[in-house]
Amino acid sequence: MQTNISYYQNKKEFRLFVTKTFSNLIQLKKEGNQASFNELVLKIMPEIRTYVNGRLNTAIIKGHFSKGKYKADDFIDQLFIEIYDNIEDVENEKNFYLWLFKRTNQLLEDIIVEEEFNDFFFKNIDDYSKREWDEMQEKFSTDGDGDLVMIEDLDDISYNHNNYTLNHVFVEDNEKALAEKLDKKLDEEKIQNHIAMVLQNLPLDMNNVFDLFTNQHLELGEIALIRNNTLEEVEQLLKDARKSLQLSLFNRYTENR
Repeated sequence: MQTNISYYQNKKEFRLFVTKTFSNLIQLKKEGNQASFNELVLKIMPEIRTYVNGRLNTAIIKGHFSKGKYKADDFIDQLFIEIYDNIEDVENEKNFYLWLFKRTNQLLEDIIVEEEFNDFFFKNIDDYSKREWDEMQEKFSTDGDGDLVMIEDLDDISYNHNNYTLNHVFVEDNEKALAEKLDKKLDEEKIQNHIAMVLQNLPLDMNNVFDLFTNQHLELGEIALIRNNTLEEVEQLLKDARKSLQLSLFNRYTENR
């Protein structure tokens, strides 16, 4: 199973870069140099844009709003204003990275209206057969960059690519035998596509916690802070997401159902 070491190092480097920009941004704000302030913030935004696109992708597929109604730039432009107007609220440079994600989440959640949670998929995931999983997969396609998206959305939005592996799903010692069996049977593309497909169908809060933990490499306590959840709530959301992914992989690729 791949460990994605280089990807993880890039995320660590990004977090370090964001942390180091804090004192410079504070100084530029004191000087009233908004042009240089915005120029420095602009260097942070590509990674944030990737995160925003991922959340918009999920919201569109879940029907929270129509495709094309919102773009990442709508949130990025507002985030520039949020950072400039409120950066003094950050206590110190170590808090800036988490504050940035928390502000981004708040902007997104103001738009992505949390409708009454329809948990049919989550509660019935163990009943999906291999045939039903395969039929669901047919509704998805891969664009030129290898990003999993709905076929009808290919030309309307840019999506981020997530290098999911079985290591993200099977973490306990007693799960490793099944993980090794699946690893021998499936190639990387099948694993990535299946995990991405299932995540898009899970509840938004479950999807977001898994994304922040797996792709952004945040600690559970940090995720709780960003999402205004308790640590116990975040732990349960991550546990439920992993269990759903495990069941889906088991039912689709190890049983003749």
